[in-house]
Amino acid sequence: MYFDSLHAALAMEGHGPFVWAAYAITAVVLLTLLLSPVLRSRRLRRDLAGEIRRRETAAGEGRHASGT
Repeated sequence: MYFDSLHAALAMEGHGPFVWAAYAITAVVLLTLLLSPVLRSRRLRRDLAGEIRRRETAAGEGRHASGT
């Protein structure tokens, strides 16, 4: 093993905070890039479903008002 202990691995001879911060930032960016399209797609589908329901409701009310 490269490091003698867990503490040595975390410290990395003084460079640990920079290295682990870079890993954390990378993980956050990758998760954001992976989850953002999924969440955007869900929101778009929900908005479109609501728009379809509103249009169907409005079309149904128009038929009742005209007596057809």
